[in-house]
Amino acid sequence: MLTFFTIPKPFHGYLNIIQTNSIQSWLRLYPECEIILFGNDDGIDETASRFGLKHVPVIERNSYGTPLLNSIFDKAQDLATHRLVCYVNTDIILMNDFIEAVQRIRKKHFLMVGQRWNIDLKDEIDFKSIDWDIKLRKHVYKVGEPLGEGGIDYFVFPKGLLTNIPPFAIGRSAWDNWLIYKARSIHVPVIDVSRVILAVHQNHTYTYYQGTKSGIWKGPEAKVNQELSGGPEHFFTLRDATWFLAQKGLKPAWTIKHIIRQWDTLPILFPRMNIKVFCYKVFLYLYINLYFSITKFCHGKVLSSFKKKIRGCFSR
Repeated sequence: MLTFFTIPKPFHGYLNIIQTNSIQSWLRLYPECEIILFGNDDGIDETASRFGLKHVPVIERNSYGTPLLNSIFDKAQDLATHRLVCYVNTDIILMNDFIEAVQRIRKKHFLMVGQRWNIDLKDEIDFKSIDWDIKLRKHVYKVGEPLGEGGIDYFVFPKGLLTNIPPFAIGRSAWDNWLIYKARSIHVPVIDVSRVILAVHQNHTYTYYQGTKSGIWKGPEAKVNQELSGGPEHFFTLRDATWFLAQKGLKPAWTIKHIIRQWDTLPILFPRMNIKVFCYKVFLYLYINLYFSITKFCHGKVLSSFKKKIRGCFSR
């Protein structure tokens, strides 16, 4: 069904608790998923052995010792036994709504992303309890906090989709935003599943990082990442999704904020487009979309021909 790959931090103290929580939640997904752990930090080998997971200890790192994204993504796609792969941070708890969302996406090529919910969890979850996920879900909705459009901690995609990735330092800024930009730049559907998935991020300290917390986002590694990404214009977020997954299925991301964002990013995604053709196609897109929406509202009928025109005006 799906291959997860992740790069755990050292299994020390509180990080041991939250990372073990995450891995055990993935192991309880159905259908059963493959899990690959990368890195040789303390406790990774023992954890892989304990749960019967694949382990790749040797990975490429930068001069600071931070794992490099391109190496991990390339190796994971080579080793994965399933067509679909998922990079996920090791502090994220997932439940079966995650697998259900993946199964509902029928597109050949896509990038599935979504927001996370932050919560403080101090103890190991009792996964032997048959209703552990129900209890957790209630607790998260009661005291948790959604991070919003910038909180992206998992990426599901078919093998071979994300290649030629720059050597980003994992855990620093910009790389996650760039992955969304990459998918948009090759015209692959980016699907936001935040409406149907509860991804639980367990808050933690940054004692594993030798420096101040701000250094993770503003330090020298972060600056290199930002340069590798191409700059702020490539800092894409969930607002750049082209589809939503809702309870009733996939829906085009046609909210006002998404249309405005698509207008703003068209010169970035289509840099060679003639400005007159660009303006004409955008006008045609908005006009047909508006007409389709009004017609559907007034008559309750879906005009498939207009949908084809919408797609066609951007395929030329």
